[in-house]
Amino acid sequence: MLSASYRQKWNGEYSFSYHSHQDYEIYFFHGGECRYLIHNQIYDLEPGDIIVMDGLTLHKPHVNPTSEYVRSVIQFSPVWIKGLLTEMGSMYLLDTFQTLHNCLIRTNENEESKELERVFGRLATLKKTAKKPTLQDETEMKILLLHALNIVHRLGQMNSIEIPDQKEDKTLHAENIALYLQQHYMGKVTLQSVADNLNLSRSYVSKVFKMMTGYTVMEFVMECRLTQAKYLLEMEPLKPLKDVGYESGFESPTHFSRYFREKVGVTAKEYRKLRLNHQ
Repeated sequence: MLSASYRQKWNGEYSFSYHSHQDYEIYFFHGGECRYLIHNQIYDLEPGDIIVMDGLTLHKPHVNPTSEYVRSVIQFSPVWIKGLLTEMGSMYLLDTFQTLHNCLIRTNENEESKELERVFGRLATLKKTAKKPTLQDETEMKILLLHALNIVHRLGQMNSIEIPDQKEDKTLHAENIALYLQQHYMGKVTLQSVADNLNLSRSYVSKVFKMMTGYTVMEFVMECRLTQAKYLLEMEPLKPLKDVGYESGFESPTHFSRYFREKVGVTAKEYRKLRLNHQ
């Protein structure tokens, strides 16, 4: 129902995947060089930045392998906390997740953000030490999560959530490319078709998208297809596997089967069974 990590660090080459999940997420960036991709939005992060996400929108960090990457994350099920929020008349604390879905708050490492960091640290410690949480542990976790949500709500009001900085042309172009790919990945996509539709050169499309997201155009397309396939496998358990593949944009059942196993580590059939048993 809740997971928390505090100041996790990565050094050197590490590839983060484009992913989504059912839980709400509060992401806290502490240091390094990170360009965060959410749907078709790209943000160059600064220490103290907080991203609030509904989880369902595809997202990933693109980090500089030559610098240390440090971040903290809280993920939680809204169902787990909703009853308590309702009793307290505090459902507004989930408004950011439910109405904006995803937003970035630039705190400039103010006092509120430092208090939020302390909450992250305590939650992560509690989750690590309480392997089988008691009622007392769960109560403290909910209190800490409420505190975190309240701080995020205040920070959102203080900073108006929006970041006024104008984005560079290359960022806007990469965002437009991502949007086009997300809208067309189920059909045939080529570098030339992207360039033609966005009035850009093939070489520029290839270069700017890789620079800004860490993906080649086709890697991004395949990630979109894989994510859609996972969704269909779980949400439509009776749909034949070949239809899942075709409806996700794969050119053949064989290509779908081979690619899915290569990337996920299990077959599509095994993945479906695992996910359905997990529910």
